Amino acid sequence: MGICHEESGVHADRLWTGPVRAGSRVAGAPPIQCGRIGTAASGTIPKIMDAVSGSLQIAASAAVLGSARMGEGALLAQGAVVRSSAGAVEIGAGSAVLENSVVIGTASMPVSIGRRTVFGHRCLVIGAALGDLCEIGNASVLMPGARLGSRVFLGEGTLVPPGMMLPDDAVAVGRPARVIRHASDDDLARLIVLRGGDLSLPPPTLTNVTREESSAMGQLYAYRDILPTIDESAVLFTSAEITGDVVIGARTIIGAGVKIIGDSHGPVRIGADVQILENTVLHLLPDNDLVLDDGVIIGPGAMIHGCRIGAGSVVEPGAIVCDGSELGAGCIVRAGAVVKQRSRFASGTDVDGFPAAEVGRVTGAPPVPAWAWAHGDLRELRAGGPDR
Repeated sequence: MGICHEESGVHADRLWTGPVRAGSRVAGAPPIQCGRIGTAASGTIPKIMDAVSGSLQIAASAAVLGSARMGEGALLAQGAVVRSSAGAVEIGAGSAVLENSVVIGTASMPVSIGRRTVFGHRCLVIGAALGDLCEIGNASVLMPGARLGSRVFLGEGTLVPPGMMLPDDAVAVGRPARVIRHASDDDLARLIVLRGGDLSLPPPTLTNVTREESSAMGQLYAYRDILPTIDESAVLFTSAEITGDVVIGARTIIGAGVKIIGDSHGPVRIGADVQILENTVLHLLPDNDLVLDDGVIIGPGAMIHGCRIGAGSVVEPGAIVCDGSELGAGCIVRAGAVVKQRSRFASGTDVDGFPAAEVGRVTGAPPVPAWAWAHGDLRELRAGGPDR
């Protein structure tokens, strides 16, 4: 896969930020070429990691939206996104949030992560609290109000539902999480190895981090000479990437790290007032299309592939909706659910499970989740806050 860039040597993450009006072909955009990933036309290579304060490390491709607090020796790896309203995310000293993970905290659902806790790749942490020395498996999902003690071990893909509490030294797996045993001597010995032979805790230190990403316009790529069509009132964060036959409607928000790929025969059509949140991927096969009607909200870390989702529906974090599926208006797909190919759900269906099935009915329009953006939250970014 290549990136596109200007011949003049603009870095890969600053490709094209001009306005793109509905129905346009991006008149006046720079000439589009292909280059190697991570390499600008001038041949310079972006830094992988930046030091913010002492040993605090944030990858050049990571994003911090708002103001977070991070301890000495903490790490945000490549593609990780932290969205923190008014300092609502705290990541303790020596803790690590690995590649393509997402951490979201607000005043009503803050995130507190203890010291030397490590999250695997593609984890989602939404309004949760964890103690020290936790080991969180790849692609785990922690929902608002989840509370984990210290030295908690989560197997890969574990989903901790809202409000669940896991005690110190718990070993938990599954969707939803279930405690299968207390940590054994072997588990703790393995933890010592993973922490470099030492389980001591550093002093609690926190540094304010406010390295924001611009919401001017994401990176746009042509496919078969078709460029995306973006309404001028839509918001795309600069690390979002949109390819090919994609139309995005008015006031829609495309979050940091989102990838929307319209490189097949079918189109991608996204309505007005839609939210597609951090590190979500949208794609489709050549024999179908992908349609999100007005007011749909897609949570962070979701996978949406060649389906149709009706107006006002909510897809929670980490859910997957597969090709040929259709969801009527006002549905809720619960966190971590997998809607298998060619599934059909009527309007107002509450959907959960693996594979997903109807678990209830939704009365009235689904409420806007606390983890979604409010347009007021974007004012500072749209006013030209500093880019990552």
